[in-house]
Amino acid sequence: MDKFRVEVIAQTPNPQQVIYAAMHQDYSENLVYDEREKWPNESKAGELIVKHLLSGGRGHYGPLEHPQIVLNCGYFPHSVMQQVRTHRVGISFDVQSNRYTGSRIIQAAQGLKSIEEVFYLRPVGEYSNRQGKHYTYTEEQRQSDLEWCLEAAKRYQQMVEMGISEEHARGIIPFDVRQHFVVSLNGRSLMHLLDLRYKLDAQLECQKLCEHIFPHFQSWMPEVAKWYEKNRLKKAKLSP
Repeated sequence: MDKFRVEVIAQTPNPQQVIYAAMHQDYSENLVYDEREKWPNESKAGELIVKHLLSGGRGHYGPLEHPQIVLNCGYFPHSVMQQVRTHRVGISFDVQSNRYTGSRIIQAAQGLKSIEEVFYLRPVGEYSNRQGKHYTYTEEQRQSDLEWCLEAAKRYQQMVEMGISEEHARGIIPFDVRQHFVVSLNGRSLMHLLDLRYKLDAQLECQKLCEHIFPHFQSWMPEVAKWYEKNRLKKAKLSP
């Protein structure tokens, strides 16, 4: 999991002021743009958002849909993408294709890349399944699985060298090949994703994705993120 990365590509500047302007327009007789010199600063705007839109279970999330953040997520297993893309209201994805980007698999087969850079396996440790049964994933089991991943990469290389298309050959690579993706979210959909995938019974690797996303949320919308951390973080509440 030490290879997982989330970086910001772009984000709406002053997002809490943007939300404030949208909120203020709902009940203002005037065009709020003309009053922009009187808007509260970013921090104060965040406080007003929490007070008038979020606190006390008000649930007025619509204005939070205006600001956008675009994230580049790297080295996550395919299963993470399979999980998070099922909740895509207000979320857009572009994902590294295994139809066109097979060279890294061949490089792993040739020893030019670490097999762990291309395929993901959970760390050695204690786990439980969805029924609560506990088990140990041992170093010996993990090493055996790494060897299996290497053999699959070698078989993939053989197939490509035989002239078999990449979209055909990819069918034999292990499920949790690592993938990079770009995801764009608005303020509301970001909280929606965190609600669903940062809760304690979510897939471990999805929790790690959210763990990497959350500091960017805190930097981007400090007051909103502070409210979220206190009231919703890991509480498994219904998504807004």
